[in-house]
Amino acid sequence: MIKNDHLSESESWLKERVKERPEVGMVLGSGLSDSLDSLDNSLEMSWGDIPGFPTPTVKGHKGKLLFSEIAGKNVMVQQGRLHWYEGKSWREVIFPIRLQKLMGVKQLIITNAAGGIDKDLEPGDLVTVTDHINFSGDNPLRGSNDERFGVRFPDLTDAYTEDLRETARKAGDNLGVDLGEGVYVMTTGPSYETPAEIRALRTLGADLVGMSTVPEVITARHAEMHVLAISCVTNKAAGMQDQLTHEEVMEVTASTNETLGNLIEEIVSLL
Repeated sequence: MIKNDHLSESESWLKERVKERPEVGMVLGSGLSDSLDSLDNSLEMSWGDIPGFPTPTVKGHKGKLLFSEIAGKNVMVQQGRLHWYEGKSWREVIFPIRLQKLMGVKQLIITNAAGGIDKDLEPGDLVTVTDHINFSGDNPLRGSNDERFGVRFPDLTDAYTEDLRETARKAGDNLGVDLGEGVYVMTTGPSYETPAEIRALRTLGADLVGMSTVPEVITARHAEMHVLAISCVTNKAAGMQDQLTHEEVMEVTASTNETLGNLIEEIVSLL
């Protein structure tokens, strides 16, 4: 067992305050934290109040946990995430995912803001991730294996659970939301990619690009959680539009929050 990682401390603190164990967990990415702000009777807490919990530094990530109920299912909503480019260690980046596992989460819905590499994708599109390419040059499981969570060599053949993607498609049909599908590639950031890099990534089979999600998915699957990932396309990737700014990402995600929130609630109702 890996010691001194603060997970047990955070777990104990939360379990003293959260009466019902969550079945479904969520990660709301850049600018998407408000998509589930309207949940009724939510127990809300700041990451900074939880012993041992690392805090985010990037605009658009609230750094809060919500415990609530959707369609009779107990949910744990992570508003914001941690990124490797912030200077965080891998242990810090994946800390919230492992904490969700310890709290009882079995199914995890991850969202992110992504650039569209596929030329048919437009800002505002919602896309379920079918697979990923880890372009970070590293792996969050590197180092001693923590036997509390999984085996030394986890299989990622089915990293993105097909049953959950089918549920998302049904939810989209019910709401009239057109969901695309695509392969997500993670780069390290914080700089955006160059046009040459985007052309190379397109050749490798990537449809979406971002600076997160992949380490969370690897960690979740290592812990035998089932994963659904949804990307909000916030811009066309480098070389496909004049310039890339974080402000544009925030503007597009803000306009998508309501649709994404409704979609997530419908997905959970169908689980």
